[in-house]
Amino acid sequence: MTEVKPSREEALSLLKRHNRNEALIKHALAVEAVMRYCARKRGRDEQRWGVIGLVHDLDYEQFPEQHCRKTEEILLSEDWPAEYVRAVVSHGWGICTDVEPQSELEKVLYAVDELTGLVAATALVRPSKSVLDVQVKSVKKKWKDKSFAAGVNREVVRKGAEMLGVELGELIDDVIMGMREVADDIGLKGNPEASG
Repeated sequence: MTEVKPSREEALSLLKRHNRNEALIKHALAVEAVMRYCARKRGRDEQRWGVIGLVHDLDYEQFPEQHCRKTEEILLSEDWPAEYVRAVVSHGWGICTDVEPQSELEKVLYAVDELTGLVAATALVRPSKSVLDVQVKSVKKKWKDKSFAAGVNREVVRKGAEMLGVELGELIDDVIMGMREVADDIGLKGNPEASG
């Protein structure tokens, strides 16, 4: 039996079936875009990486106390491939699961998930309210301010960057570049021209 790869349409439909919260959907779209960007940069399967990014927080709105575990149940009940399920569960390593990220894909997901929140928050305090003009140095400055976007687990990001063997600045740049590709969809295109 050949393993069927879930399509983006299936992943998006599943995401919207389990999530109504606009912020969570935008977060999923941001992580998907960053995963796609990172897959392209590394010569990997963009579709697979993106789909996994899209469903990584599938259970968060309905089951925050059982985060990752409920997603695992949902994906298995939908007959998703084991490697997809494992990748999603591994992003909660040390927080809500003991599944350590092993593959390159899993390490990237682990590293960029929280970082998308910091980049989004940095964009929103800019006059333009846009990710299109966010620079790495601005995000690094906000990184140092622990009270800024305090919910972002900087330790997870640091550990993820270490696992990947990349500098924090490079990881931030990847996240910015990925999020720019979907700026409009995630509400971070900003408003360069005031509409009358």
